[in-house]
Amino acid sequence: MTTSKHSLTKRVLPAIFATALVPAGMFGSISPAFAEEDAGHNNDYRTFHADGKIDTGKVGDSYTAELVMYLAGNQFMVMEELIKDFQSKNPDIKTVYVETIPPGQILKNQILKQGEVNGQKTAQNPDLFASVNQNHLKQLIKKEKVDKYMIYTRNKLELMVKKGNPKNIKGVEDLGRDDIVQSHPNPITEGIFKFYGSEMLKDLDLHAKVTGGKECKECWAVPDKTWFTARHHRETPFRIENNQADVGIVWTTEVKHAMSQGRDVEGVAIPQPYNKQEKVGYAIGRLNQGRNQDNAAKFLSYLASDDAQSIYEKYGFLRASKEDLTLRQ
Repeated sequence: MTTSKHSLTKRVLPAIFATALVPAGMFGSISPAFAEEDAGHNNDYRTFHADGKIDTGKVGDSYTAELVMYLAGNQFMVMEELIKDFQSKNPDIKTVYVETIPPGQILKNQILKQGEVNGQKTAQNPDLFASVNQNHLKQLIKKEKVDKYMIYTRNKLELMVKKGNPKNIKGVEDLGRDDIVQSHPNPITEGIFKFYGSEMLKDLDLHAKVTGGKECKECWAVPDKTWFTARHHRETPFRIENNQADVGIVWTTEVKHAMSQGRDVEGVAIPQPYNKQEKVGYAIGRLNQGRNQDNAAKFLSYLASDDAQSIYEKYGFLRASKEDLTLRQ
C-alpha cells in the first residue's frame, strides 16, 4: 500500500469540500482532521511488546520484529487481547508486528511486490499472511511462497444501522429501498464485499440497484445513495454515526465491537444463507521466506488452541472446526 502526498490530498480535500457544502448542523461539529483520525489507519500497524507496550505506525518494525503478521483487517479488534495471551505463553517472543488491512492490498502491494506505508518501505516477507479469501493463500502456494494453510476462524455478514434504527430497517431486503443512504465496503480491495456482500446482493436481485453496476472505491457508486468506502472497518460506523449513511454491510464482529465501544450504532441480523457464514473462512499460512519460521509455527499452533478460539469467539467470530484447523494445500 502506497500513501503519497497526492493520495492524502485526494482523501482529505473531498472531505473538506463535502463539509463545506453540507448545511450547518447536519453532521455536527466534525472536522476533516477528526474524520481522518477516526479512520485509525495508524492503528492498522501495531507492534506488541512482551512488557505490554504497544507502538503504532512503526512500519520499520516489519523488518525487525520477532514475529511479523499481515492479517485481514476486520479482525483488528481481537489483536490486543490475542497477542497479549500469545506472548504470555511465549515470553521469549519479545516483539510481534501486526498489520490489519484489506488482504487484497497486502497480497498485491506488499507481498507480490515491494510496498510502502506512509512513505516507508514495508517488509515483503512477513512470517504469516491471513486472508478472508482462501484463494489468496492458494495463489501463494502456486508461487511457492507458502506450503500449506488452515482456516482458523469464521464470520458472517450483518447490517449496521444507527442506534434506535430510525429508518426501521428490518432486513437485507430493505437495501432496495429508495429512502436510505448506504455505505458499503468497496468491491475492489475489500473482500467482504467483493466476495460475499456482492454475492448476497445478487442472490436477492439487488446488486444492480445498490451498486449501479459500478466498481470503485472512496466514491458514490449511486450518487447520494450508495457510497463505497476506502477502507471500511472504521469508516462505515463513522458515516452512520454522523448521518452520512443509514446502513452498511459489515461483519457481525464489527457491530459487536462498535457497540462494546459505546458507539451510536446497532445491528440488524441477516439470516442464512444470505449471511454467508458457511463460506466465510479466515485462512492463514506461513511464508517460506519469513525470517521467523519457528515463531510463526508457534503462532499457528496457538491459533488452534481453545484459548485462542475462545478469544475470537468473545469478539463475535465463529469457532473453527477441527477440520478447519488442519493444514491443507
